[in-house]
Amino acid sequence: MKKSIHMTLGRISRIAALLGACAVVPVPAQAQDTPSLPSGASSLQETFGDWRVTCQVSESTKRCALSQQQAQQNGERVLAVELVPGSDNTMTGTLVLPFGLLLDAGVALQVDEQAALASLRFHTCIPAGCVVLLTLNAATTTALRNGETLNIAGKAADNQQDIQLKISLSGLPAALDRLSVLLEG
Repeated sequence: MKKSIHMTLGRISRIAALLGACAVVPVPAQAQDTPSLPSGASSLQETFGDWRVTCQVSESTKRCALSQQQAQQNGERVLAVELVPGSDNTMTGTLVLPFGLLLDAGVALQVDEQAALASLRFHTCIPAGCVVLLTLNAATTTALRNGETLNIAGKAADNQQDIQLKISLSGLPAALDRLSVLLEG
C-alpha cells in the first residue's frame, strides 16, 4: 500500500511539473547506449503547431513527451494534456481539466465528429485541476493523427449542464513524427 501511495504521489508530482513547466515522462535508454539528443544537447523544446515536444537527457535516461496547454486571456490555465508514444502506435498520457466539473460523470473524448470513446473517470484532483489518465490504443492514435480537434465532454458540477472543451490537433502528426526520431537517436 505504501509503495502504491508513493508511486501515485510521484505521478502527481510529475503532473504538477507539467503544469508549471512541461514535465516529461521517462523513456528507458537502450542497453549499452548512452541516450543523446541532436548536437549533444541535454534538453530541447520544439513547437509543432499547437503542440510542444520536450526531451531531456539525465544520466542514462532520455525523457520525452508532447504537450499542449490552454489558458484564458487573463493567463488562467483551462487545461493541459501530455502524451507519450508507446509501442505499436499507442499513447499514454495525462489530461488536467479545470475545477467545477462533475467528477462522478467523468469525461468523454471524441475526435472531430467520430463516435465518442468510452467515458473516462477522474483519477484525482490537485491544486492545478482534476486529472484524467489516458491510455490510447492504436486506432485512437491514428484518429488523433488524422483529426483536427479532440473534443472533451463533461458536465458542470453546479447545474449538470454539458461542458465542451476542445484540444487542437494542429501539429500533432509532425510532433509525433519528431518525437519518434528523437526517441530512436
